[in-house]
Amino acid sequence: MVTKISIQNLRKIYDTPERRVHALEGVNLNIEDGEFICLVGLSGCGKTTLLNMLAGFVEITAGTITMDGKPLTQDYDKGVVFQEYALFPWRTARQNVEYGLEIRNVPEEERNRIALEYLRLVRLEDFADFFPHNLSGGMRQRVAVARAMAFDPQILLMDEPFGALDAQTREELQALTVDVWQKTKKTILYVTHNLSEAVYLGNRIVVFVPNPGRIREIVKVDLPRPRDDLAPEFIRLQRHVNDLIRDF
Repeated sequence: MVTKISIQNLRKIYDTPERRVHALEGVNLNIEDGEFICLVGLSGCGKTTLLNMLAGFVEITAGTITMDGKPLTQDYDKGVVFQEYALFPWRTARQNVEYGLEIRNVPEEERNRIALEYLRLVRLEDFADFFPHNLSGGMRQRVAVARAMAFDPQILLMDEPFGALDAQTREELQALTVDVWQKTKKTILYVTHNLSEAVYLGNRIVVFVPNPGRIREIVKVDLPRPRDDLAPEFIRLQRHVNDLIRDF
C-alpha cells in the first residue's frame, strides 16, 4: 500500500489568556491511500485538534504533516463533515451538493449530473429538490456527506458526524458510510467517541490518551465486512480499545 498522509513528531500548544494548553505531543502516524482510520479517546485528548490540523483550520506548533510526500497545504483537496449539518437552508439538497463544484466553476450541466450521482450514492436522489427543513436529521447528514464527496476530494475528514442522531439512524448511516467508502476508495479519518462505531468502521483505530494528547496504541481491525457488532471478536476488540482509553 502507498502512504497517503505522514504525520511526524506532531505537537500542538495553544496559548490562551488563562493558560498554555498542551494539546498534542509526539504524534506519529502513517495513513495509507484508501484507508479508513478512526480516532478515539476521552474528551480533551487531541483527536479533534489533529483532525482540524489536517483540515488546515489549526496551525502546527512543531512537527510535520505531508501528503504524497509533500508538505500539506491549506487548500488541498479535502472534504469535511461535522456533527452539525452546516447545510445552506436556502438551497435544495442538490444545490447544497453542487456548492463546492460551483466554486470550482464546473459547468451547470456537469454540476447537476455529479450532484445527482452522489445523492444517488447516499440514497437521496428522490429528495434532490427538497430543502433542508423538509429533511430528517439523518437525511440532512447524508446530504452533508454527499456534498463533501461530490468534488472528489483526496481525503475525507469526519468529526463525530452521526453523534447527534438516534441509534437506529446512526447505525443506518454507519452502514451507508462503509458502502460509500468501499465504492469510492477515499481515504477517511473519522473522529468518534463511540467505540462500537470505531470497530464497525475502521481498518485501524488510533487510541489517544490526554495530558498531553498522544497516541497510546494503534489497533488493527481484521474483521470481515459487513461486521457483526454482537460477534465475540467484535466485542473483544471493543473491550480492548475501552481498556486502552480508561487504564493508562
